[in-house]
Amino acid sequence: MSVHLQTERLALRRITAGDLDNLVALDADPEVMRYLGPPTPLQTWRDQGLPRILAYYEHGDDLGYWAVQERGAEAFLGWVFFRPHRDIDPPAPVDRSGIEVGYRLRREAWGKGFATEACRALVVRGFEALGVERVYAETMAINAGSHRVMAKCGLRHVATFEYPGEGEPEVQYAVTAREWRG
Repeated sequence: MSVHLQTERLALRRITAGDLDNLVALDADPEVMRYLGPPTPLQTWRDQGLPRILAYYEHGDDLGYWAVQERGAEAFLGWVFFRPHRDIDPPAPVDRSGIEVGYRLRREAWGKGFATEACRALVVRGFEALGVERVYAETMAINAGSHRVMAKCGLRHVATFEYPGEGEPEVQYAVTAREWRG
């Protein structure tokens, strides 16, 4: 297991091809996908999603996606990411002026502070070790649980907007390195 980062309770490790079934099962839960859309089919994960995630590792261990596990356990709880904007794939040059943090966890892992713990660790690492200038996160305006996670990670609400054609308002939370250190 290639551990990227550890927290008090969690290990964030590289996602592998062996996680394909975990990724499909995670997205098959309607509650997990409540604010995200329909489940991601096996073929889409196999042919597009997993290769996109694995491509990050070819460019170093700074940015990308990581599986979340409790320390000392093997169970896949979900994943977190710390990446350039979703429309930019590696190996495009990374603009560290805006790095997105996000997560998706199995329902059994909800309410335990795991999302906050994992995302906060990525934010801290981004500012203290990676030279990131700004961290942001986006979610649907009606997703109150994710709003709480973002706030607990030190991000604050900065915008409400709509992506063309998506219909539901989104929110962005963010914090700059200067604000973080202040």
